[in-house]
Amino acid sequence: MFSVLINNLKATRRTIVFTEGPDARILEATDRLLKEDLMDVILVGNVDEVKAAAEKGGFDVAKAEIIDPATYEGMDEMVGKMVELRKGKMSPEDCKANLLKGNYFGTMLVKMGKADALLGGATYSTADTVRPALQLIKTKPGANLVSSCFIMTREGGDPALQKLCMGDCAINLSYEDSVDKEGNVTVSAAQKLAEVAVESARTAKFFGIDPKVALLSFSTKGSGKGGTVALSAAATKVAQEMAPEFAIDGEMQFDAAVSPTVGQLKFPGSKVAGYANTFVFPNIEAGNIGYKIAQRLGGYDAYGPILQGLNAPINDLSRGCNAEEVYCMAIITAGMA
Repeated sequence: MFSVLINNLKATRRTIVFTEGPDARILEATDRLLKEDLMDVILVGNVDEVKAAAEKGGFDVAKAEIIDPATYEGMDEMVGKMVELRKGKMSPEDCKANLLKGNYFGTMLVKMGKADALLGGATYSTADTVRPALQLIKTKPGANLVSSCFIMTREGGDPALQKLCMGDCAINLSYEDSVDKEGNVTVSAAQKLAEVAVESARTAKFFGIDPKVALLSFSTKGSGKGGTVALSAAATKVAQEMAPEFAIDGEMQFDAAVSPTVGQLKFPGSKVAGYANTFVFPNIEAGNIGYKIAQRLGGYDAYGPILQGLNAPINDLSRGCNAEEVYCMAIITAGMA
């Protein structure tokens, strides 16, 4: 997976911005990325603090551009652009205050074309990484929400299960109908979950997986009732209509999704049952628990959360990440640009 992305990055130069420049994990990953000449790097933070932290850790970031929002010469232009993007929702003073923070400042660097991609979250929460992206980068045409997925990889075992995609495990707590002021449903819960399924299929394909998408449940083809069964079943139909080019099926239990014997017994005739490699969970609770079980007990490496539905590559780190994970996510994020 990484060899293809690295080759692409060496062929097409990209610039990534890290919103937490003084963080030791970011600096260690930056050192490695620059030594391997994979991309250009912008570190957001106080210049003296970043340099001091790099020196303390023994990291060479001399080739990185360090930008301090407090002394940025283009701040007035950036504030004006943000006021325009927020369309009266933020005053110039509010925009300036936000742009002094690394998450907003880094996002605006991407919006204004000074960087191709952004990686944050080493110290920021997921919400603090996603919120500026939603407000400034915004969702791509046709997208009703931002979602996420994890790419899971493992050596050995069944070759068909060495690389998987799981979504949404980090962003959407649940799926509910969106209703306007008049009480009309503008986007159904099924439409939202279907978007997660289709976007996860596209992400899986980008990372070299031939997506076979299972919308998971505690029910297979109507065997159970209640909970999110109806949602997963309805979302399957919407997703199949949205993207007929992908193999998408559901609702199904996990054993039916991965075991050919169980799959064809419980869901005869399905092109996905028994062969799924892209799993869509009915809510964040199931998704977050599911990918972590695969990671901790199944021996999978988890890369993500990879954000889906935005106009530019903005990705989130776990606050418990290490430098190796930052390095890998930087390659993924810049490679998506």
